[in-house]
Amino acid sequence: MSRIGRQPIAVPAGVTVAIEPDSVRVNGPRGELMERIPRDIEVVQEGEQLRVSRPTDRGEHRALHGLVRSLVANMVQGVTNGFEKRLEIQGVGYRAQLKGDNLELAVGYSHPVPIAAPDGIEFEVPQPTRIVVRGISKQQVGETAAIIRKQRPPEPYKGKGIRYEGEHVARKVGKRA
Repeated sequence: MSRIGRQPIAVPAGVTVAIEPDSVRVNGPRGELMERIPRDIEVVQEGEQLRVSRPTDRGEHRALHGLVRSLVANMVQGVTNGFEKRLEIQGVGYRAQLKGDNLELAVGYSHPVPIAAPDGIEFEVPQPTRIVVRGISKQQVGETAAIIRKQRPPEPYKGKGIRYEGEHVARKVGKRA
């Protein structure tokens, strides 16, 4: 009993997909991504679409089915459009600047904090208080943005620190005399 996913993944022109028994490789204009997949889950290319199917309706297979479908869809989107995360820096004297391909943060420590760009990740600093992290792997972009945010997470009293663009930080009332 093979269950076929309800939503096929559209493969745009210029993107090639190589399906092996335990991995899927997607190649596009921005680069190439490869992801290992469980042997129970089947990925099939039908013309300009990819279909992900599972052998049974057991909970484990249903969970893996959704996971593999999301991973493959993110790979296709990554090699065509790419992903980006935007961060904001708030605080007096807090700023970021590029040093070659790497990022250097001044966030209230006695020394600047260097962050090396992993392979496949690009940094952009349009303003000293804004950072853009770009890449083709959604996982790698999110992880790199989280590492940057971790250098000085926003604190709840004054709101100083590094936060994602649009992130709401719950503010606390300070002590009263």
